Amino acid sequence: MSTWSHYPTDVSEAQWEALQPLLPTPRWRPGGPGRKPWALRCVINGIFYVNKTGCQWRMLPTDFGKWQTVYGYFRRWRRDGVWSRCMDTLRHWERQCQGRLPEPSAGCADSQSIKTATQGTDVGFDGHKKVKGRKRHVLIDTLGLIVAVVVTAANTDDRQGLIALLQQYFASGVTRLRKIWVDAGYDAQWLRDWVRGFKRTHKIDLEVVEHTGKGFQVVKHRWKVERTLAWLLNDRRHSRDYERLTVNSEAMIQISMIRLLLKRLA
Repeated sequence: MSTWSHYPTDVSEAQWEALQPLLPTPRWRPGGPGRKPWALRCVINGIFYVNKTGCQWRMLPTDFGKWQTVYGYFRRWRRDGVWSRCMDTLRHWERQCQGRLPEPSAGCADSQSIKTATQGTDVGFDGHKKVKGRKRHVLIDTLGLIVAVVVTAANTDDRQGLIALLQQYFASGVTRLRKIWVDAGYDAQWLRDWVRGFKRTHKIDLEVVEHTGKGFQVVKHRWKVERTLAWLLNDRRHSRDYERLTVNSEAMIQISMIRLLLKRLA
């Protein structure tokens, strides 16, 4: 069997050259204990196929090998933080290609409520959007690239979601972010105070950009995060939340961003 299949979601040679150094090296030697790891490129193609088409793991074409093996890599790399690190590294490269510093100084945050398709954990009802399911909280840079993502029950307040996003993002030690644009759902003095005092080394300004007038409008700065959320829906896996665990949902969003960045860089 070849080490990769022939589907539109398969990584190209250039994409594989960019991604392969970011993946863990399989711990195996000829004649040693354990089984020989499955060809990593075939594993990546299988994961990307699920991400784009939205099919069940058990329905994965046999061209990619056993679905249990492909899913096992997905879960292990999610648990070890591989997807998050790959997304961050590729985002740094893309920003540098556009003449920017690796980390942004400004960003935008928003959330998206989505129905769930399984009886998983952390499911709630969003009374404003009238959606029973989960909520995707994303923090993006000014290019629309995701820098942090948190998935919660749909009844989680957007402001609590923003706190979780910032705690996740700054846990990596970054210090450059100074400005965050949000919509009126985040407007609260206690949240402004929390954001300003979150990092004592520097202040972060939370600016509410409201929709003015009637009808459709392209809202300054906020259109970028709306575009990013629309990008996610181009992948069928995100048409609903199909994951049993929210951490798997976050990993799938990171994989979508990895695929987008690989297309740009390669």
